[in-house]
Amino acid sequence: MSKPRILLIDDEPAFRSLCEQWLSNSGYEVRGGASLEDARLQLQSFDPDLLLLDLSLPPQFDPAHTLAALPEFADRPVIIMTGHADRTLALEAIQQGAWDFLAKPLDPDMLAVVVKRAVTKHQLSRELQQLKQAPREATPLARLIGSSASMAAIRVLVERIAPTDARVLVTGPSGTGKEVISRALHDLSLRASAPFISVHCGAIPADLLESELFGHVRGAFTGADRDRDGLLKLADGGTLFLDEIGEMPLPMQVKLLRVLQEGTFYPVGGRSQQQINVRVISATNANLPERVLKGDFREDLYYRIKGVTIETRPLGERAEDVPLLVRHFLQQQASDSGATALLLDPAVLDWLIHRPWPGNVRELRNTLESICALSRGGRVTLEDVALLHPGVQQVGAAQPASDAPLDEQVRALEIRLIRAALRRHDDNRTHAAVTLGLSRQGLLKKIERYGLL
Repeated sequence: MSKPRILLIDDEPAFRSLCEQWLSNSGYEVRGGASLEDARLQLQSFDPDLLLLDLSLPPQFDPAHTLAALPEFADRPVIIMTGHADRTLALEAIQQGAWDFLAKPLDPDMLAVVVKRAVTKHQLSRELQQLKQAPREATPLARLIGSSASMAAIRVLVERIAPTDARVLVTGPSGTGKEVISRALHDLSLRASAPFISVHCGAIPADLLESELFGHVRGAFTGADRDRDGLLKLADGGTLFLDEIGEMPLPMQVKLLRVLQEGTFYPVGGRSQQQINVRVISATNANLPERVLKGDFREDLYYRIKGVTIETRPLGERAEDVPLLVRHFLQQQASDSGATALLLDPAVLDWLIHRPWPGNVRELRNTLESICALSRGGRVTLEDVALLHPGVQQVGAAQPASDAPLDEQVRALEIRLIRAALRRHDDNRTHAAVTLGLSRQGLLKKIERYGLL
């Protein structure tokens, strides 16, 4: 599978070189340029998933000139970078179509998060266009992987309610497959040939969420130079998936309730009422009844979206699903790379089965990808696993590694893990922190505490 592509436009060569290195180390194919004209020339031969664009570019060095050019790049996400930490400019850039706004000096961790989210959004949009013309998958239920009783119950529920227009609320911890369940509901429904539109209610700033959902008319606000359909309109006839609906601001909850009650809405700045026919599926990792009691979520909206509730369980509570998920991810990796699926030693599978998986299925997939990248000869061994998880052999042993007090053993293990991560990433502390599941600041504190400077 090809690497995601990024076009980086900035007139400072040193900054551009550093940024290219960060992005390349994160698995992206990066090309650079110093002006808007460079961007236009590169786009003739390079089809990026994302454009990183400095706000003040030669020869004008005028932010307004760059903002005016944003519509030219509207077929992909654009992230604006600038040394001007100006909220007015940020909002104007986003209103002109930019995906996000980053102030210099860039924080590598923040850059990684924003870039990954934008690239994922673009790839999903492109995938949606391809799916509209692709044959429908014969067995969407096959994507609901697992042999546990809870997964069997979910498959039964999905199969029964998918052909109806019943509203569904999918609850459970992050990483347990709530969107996979929602897509299966759509693909098994009578709306399968229509769009499945997903919106993360907490990922869009509150002051932009209304425009994203309802669209806007020309002149509704500064930068609204044309009418634009919102996600509700794009989902007409199909399914609207409201991910993490518990994070939706209260004012938007009122507006959404009206849509669910009447099937109509007004675009931002518009006076013409629009009618839609969508099925709404919501998901959350929050305790919505508890939020209702606290006044953070409207009770009337809760009962509107509740409909049929499907609850996903943490992966740590259904270890019997791990072998099937592992097999699925290994086959998926093989299909993407065109290679033969890797084999796992029994000891590796046993280690995977007995992990707690606080990050659930998402963490299992990422861990599997990491350890498989280190394998040799088509087989993954415990020695491969130990390169990323130095404590694996001690974890699997019948006796503890030493008779030292627990706090000393934990300290020694943390030091080994940190040193291994730093070696693996050539002392790049940002990348080591990501591997260890820490913030960069959290890793620096541990390095200082253990005297690893």
